[in-house]
Amino acid sequence: MFLLFLFLLLLFYLCSNFFRLLARQWRSPLLRLPGPPSQSFFAGNLEQMHDMANSDLLSQWEAQYGPNYAYRGFLNGSRLMTTDPVALSYILGHAYDYPKPDFVRDSLAAMGAGHEGLLTSEGEVHKRQRKILSPAFSLSHIKSLTPIFWDKAEQLRDIWLQSPGKPVRVDALSYLARATLDVIGLAGFGYHFDSLSSCDNTNELAHAFSVIFSTARKFRLMTILQVWFPILRRFRRHNATMTAAHATMRRIGLELIQERRQAVTNEMREKKPMLLDGNKTILGRDILSVLIRSNLSASSSEQMSLPEILSQISTFLAAGHETSASALTWCLYALVTNPDTQAVLRGELRQLEALEGDRERLTDEIMKCQYLDWVVRETLRLHSPVTNTMRVCMRDEDEIPIDCSSTSTAPGGYVDKHGVRRYTIKVKKWDIITIPIQAINDSERLWGEDSKVFRPERWAARSPLRANSIPGLYSNIMTFLNGNPIDGNRSCIGYKFALLEIKIFLYVLLKDLEFSIDPTMVIEKRVNVVTRPFVKSEPQLGNQLPLFVHRVSRGDVKTDVVIAQTAQ
Repeated sequence: MFLLFLFLLLLFYLCSNFFRLLARQWRSPLLRLPGPPSQSFFAGNLEQMHDMANSDLLSQWEAQYGPNYAYRGFLNGSRLMTTDPVALSYILGHAYDYPKPDFVRDSLAAMGAGHEGLLTSEGEVHKRQRKILSPAFSLSHIKSLTPIFWDKAEQLRDIWLQSPGKPVRVDALSYLARATLDVIGLAGFGYHFDSLSSCDNTNELAHAFSVIFSTARKFRLMTILQVWFPILRRFRRHNATMTAAHATMRRIGLELIQERRQAVTNEMREKKPMLLDGNKTILGRDILSVLIRSNLSASSSEQMSLPEILSQISTFLAAGHETSASALTWCLYALVTNPDTQAVLRGELRQLEALEGDRERLTDEIMKCQYLDWVVRETLRLHSPVTNTMRVCMRDEDEIPIDCSSTSTAPGGYVDKHGVRRYTIKVKKWDIITIPIQAINDSERLWGEDSKVFRPERWAARSPLRANSIPGLYSNIMTFLNGNPIDGNRSCIGYKFALLEIKIFLYVLLKDLEFSIDPTMVIEKRVNVVTRPFVKSEPQLGNQLPLFVHRVSRGDVKTDVVIAQTAQ
């Protein structure tokens, strides 16, 4: 009898939420926006959009419906898709009124970011956490971590140099993922993963993170239902392997926090730099140590709790490992498919070899390398590690401004389904907004006819007028998002860390190695949290980027090619 009562109670809850959801969606002002036809009543266009790696579909929709349109989600609910710079600037500039939807935060937490980490927190909690974390991501502090970048980049280079003579085939994705895991382990919390030294993933923390992060959220009925009925998330099944992985991450995380908290306390008491024995290097400079030092210096009301600090560790891993590996992998892919660009870049980098006795100065000069900067910008534009993000309106009602500039052939604003020209987008509370990062980065409307072409030289001149209005944190691209400190800064706090890591790795690898690819091999993109490559003819082998690597002799590079080609 009691079980029947619980069943009826659950059924009542689901039915009431179901009809409340339908009523809310039928009243949404987004219904008036133009957009693609729904594929089904239950899933709308979601199945079409499940794999967002290929932005061609969104490019077609943008060309047909304009930069602001509505696609259909669960139960045909209208969702806003926008590539409009004015609308994007408004939404990102009011981030606490347009936070991530709960189901997105829940998914990120389940995939390793934790429920109380910087990626998943919102509002005042997020503002407080970001303030405490900011010192750890200042440029001056990141530069103090560059010895780790150098050591791991050189270790990877030396591994690839072990096979003399003819080119050797390597999986660049696998090696770069292991190298960046080592980097974030040491720089993030002074932990030795030693992934480059061991191919069998025997490190227990590395294995635990791999289990959690690689768990794909497949497009299935329960996944969709959990989006709109949060109570069903409590019935999510975790197998023994997943449970053990979470327990391992928590245990090791607590050990790391305790070690650093004790060390920071001793340092503050004795006013001496932290000196701890053991096999954990860089203690006192790793991000976790700086976080704890900053946290202890804050007022009691501003301090992070232990669960919050613990969530930052998994956040460092989730945000600082896979994204950097993805970016570096796509950099190499861009260079092997554009060998002339690879040669030009190698020529520029080899001009800095005379500075190798002074790492600090060399690091500064690498950051100033013009062509390297162009290559990195262009890679991050065409191959954003994260392809999209979502927001939800939390105001009762709002009007999002849009680009209303007109041309000789097209008036400003947009025409809704009723034939009315409008100059703002009305939204109500709970309306969902998708920001298609990759589609913005390669939009022909914003970047011109060659928007999908890898051309680093485009950065030699000012971006097209429309692209110049994109409110990106870095070079008018949306890869790192943006925001403001008053109404919510959701930009990537670690973007300087990522850029410096990428550039040092490229310097070390390209200076001594040449990369090529089998010209018959077709590489495609697959999205599972971040964008990774796979071989079209070998999907059963999973994500990979097979490249050929061989040593470059001194005579293979002509430094004058840099000046000649970049001057064009």
